[in-house]
Amino acid sequence: MVVGAGVAGLACAVRLSAAGMPVRVLEASDGVGGRVRTDLVEGFLCDRGFQVFNTAYPEARRVLDIAALDVRPFESGLLVQLGNGRRARVMLPWRHPGHALSTLLAGVGTPADKVALSLMTARDLAWPASRLRAAPDRTIAEDLRHRGVSEAMVDTLLRPFLSGVLLERDLSTSSRVFHLIWRCFARGTIGVPAAGMGRIPEQLAARLPGGSVWLGARVERVADGAVELSGGERVEARAVVVAADPGSARRLLGVEVPLMRAVTTFYHVAPRSPLDEPIQVIDATGAIADTLVLSDAAPGYSPDGRALISTSVLGVATDEAPVRARLEEIYGGTRGWRHLATYPIAEALPAMPPPYPLRRPVRLGPGLYVCGDHRDTGSLQGALVSGRRAAQAVLSDS
Repeated sequence: MVVGAGVAGLACAVRLSAAGMPVRVLEASDGVGGRVRTDLVEGFLCDRGFQVFNTAYPEARRVLDIAALDVRPFESGLLVQLGNGRRARVMLPWRHPGHALSTLLAGVGTPADKVALSLMTARDLAWPASRLRAAPDRTIAEDLRHRGVSEAMVDTLLRPFLSGVLLERDLSTSSRVFHLIWRCFARGTIGVPAAGMGRIPEQLAARLPGGSVWLGARVERVADGAVELSGGERVEARAVVVAADPGSARRLLGVEVPLMRAVTTFYHVAPRSPLDEPIQVIDATGAIADTLVLSDAAPGYSPDGRALISTSVLGVATDEAPVRARLEEIYGGTRGWRHLATYPIAEALPAMPPPYPLRRPVRLGPGLYVCGDHRDTGSLQGALVSGRRAAQAVLSDS
């Protein structure tokens, strides 16, 4: 029995089913995916919060059919919107050699900063992941100082970029987590599936036998080799894996879960693209975290050729006005734009301060297990790995 049809729960169920074990997935909502879902809003594809797929995630490469996802890539770089109205382009030189000189001369950091970042990136690419996981753990801010990156470079480029990745601006996240993420960004292609991020859990769910997933099945209690549903029904199981959101895992199991970080994503529709380029814009002022014309990368996100713009801010926000004001400055006007949807995600990502345990236990007791990105790293990779680990624990105990 798996409680929760998010990415972790589905990954666990698929592995159990492939091993020949009968499996049932109970999901409280009306669809699979958990935090990774895509809604159809007036014909536009709106992911539930700005999310991206990285083709270098090792576990994703093992368990997903990436070709079938038809990942539409973003440019391998960033546009940095500075506070004075200027904009700097920073591209990965090994992906965009034509931009190597402009990146070197961009008004972001000093030549010494760029050497320090290049050396750090080369190390993260060359070292095996096991060595990165075993490195001394400290905050990202401390680690960057240790590597000789200036505060100006941090404030102009790294803080705004990482705020959109880790949902915090203090750079208080574990340096071990940071270097694993940095390695994947340097190695992989970032983008979104052509039909939305929701295609990822849908692909996993399609590998389960028909009728395996019960939607609208809210679990109220887990005890004594069974789960009790909200309607009073009791379902027996030899093993129960709780793969629900962290709050539900705490409620059902009493396990300690990390503080969760929040983000809000605003979607706007424009008559045409203000960029004509699938590249992420980050904001050095911190007024927003990032903004991207999603339809420039994945035209299928729009039903009719209009532009779909995704913009995220840290925390739970409801007021679109300040977001629109900053977008006016970034894009040089928003005339004809329409606010389409707002997604406040209160529990978007677990906080990962040092010393951060990259693997938390998934086996809680006889017949009782837990998985989710809060047991590994806060990412799609972490969710998939935790699902595999929980399935392996169940199989080894059977």
